[in-house]
Amino acid sequence: MNAPAGLDLAFIPERIQSEVQRAIQRSIKGVEYFSTSGPSLGSTPKDVLHSRGTMNLYHYRPMSDEIYRVPVLIVMATTNRGYILDLVPGQSFIEFLLRRGYDVYMLDWTAPRPEEKNLRMEDYVLDFIPDCIRRVQADSGEQDVSVVGYCFGGVLSLLYGSIHRDGPMKNLICFTTPIDFRGMKLFSNFSDRRYFDVDHLVDSVGNVPPEMILSSFEMLRPASRTASQIQLWENIWNDEFVKSYRMFDRWATDTLPLAGEYFRAITKDLMWDNKLFNDTMSVGGRPAKLEDITVPILHAVAEHDHIVPYEAAKHLIAKVGSADKEEVILKGGHVSLVAGANAVKRLWPKLDSWLGKRST
Repeated sequence: MNAPAGLDLAFIPERIQSEVQRAIQRSIKGVEYFSTSGPSLGSTPKDVLHSRGTMNLYHYRPMSDEIYRVPVLIVMATTNRGYILDLVPGQSFIEFLLRRGYDVYMLDWTAPRPEEKNLRMEDYVLDFIPDCIRRVQADSGEQDVSVVGYCFGGVLSLLYGSIHRDGPMKNLICFTTPIDFRGMKLFSNFSDRRYFDVDHLVDSVGNVPPEMILSSFEMLRPASRTASQIQLWENIWNDEFVKSYRMFDRWATDTLPLAGEYFRAITKDLMWDNKLFNDTMSVGGRPAKLEDITVPILHAVAEHDHIVPYEAAKHLIAKVGSADKEEVILKGGHVSLVAGANAVKRLWPKLDSWLGKRST
């Protein structure tokens, strides 16, 4: 019998042997995967400058002999832990900044305790962030501070900057930060006031459970977890792939609960009434209008962000009152924009170029 056209029978044994060896490797690596822990994350040397309730302020130890005058405070999103920006050596945004000569601080969060269910938006914007700014000033000896806000950390930074328009924030950088919450389509549907009784939820359970937050993220791409697990199995023989998978999967599922009153304010003021976009937002009775932000601002958005779509983020630069302002749209998603190989090549050099000129 003749072989089908284009099929070289001489290579069949070699192909079979290759597939058998790969299957063996999958089995061995599969056992290793479940019997070992993932890589250690967030290991760049740092000191806890201050800790209070759900708030932690870190100061990372310098890695450069020459340091820019203006320190950098990173404000993390309140749903996620900060180690996404400090994965492992060579893939750490924090390490990159330190080696480029920046003095780096981070405002990171832990899970609010049950008795902290009454934390409000004003506690974050008018207490936690100003407290950290003051401590960065005292520790660094500088009055000016550049602020970098990731996702909802960017929203909190915008609210802080619009209220404290006279400083001490010198520069503001936002990563994937929503301001028009109509663009958050699934979240808008999920929290539709006709069906979502946020008062009953908060009054009943207090802090919003992380499972509810994680489920809302996963609903954005319902099949993504199954698809990623299939991809993991197909590549489990590849150590680098498995290492990357474990890092990002651990962070993606390490979701924090949200303080009840804070979540109530997010739902009513931002999701329902879109006050930040409509210029009607106030925090603790103080107006928070984006047009009052006049410091240099850079907004980096991801081309394929399924969590904060461009429709939700695109109006920021137009609405701030800054003369020195720039939006940059980069390939990637909500996480790959800031962490991983994509970020190393695209976002990090851009940020360094922009911030370096404004940090002296």
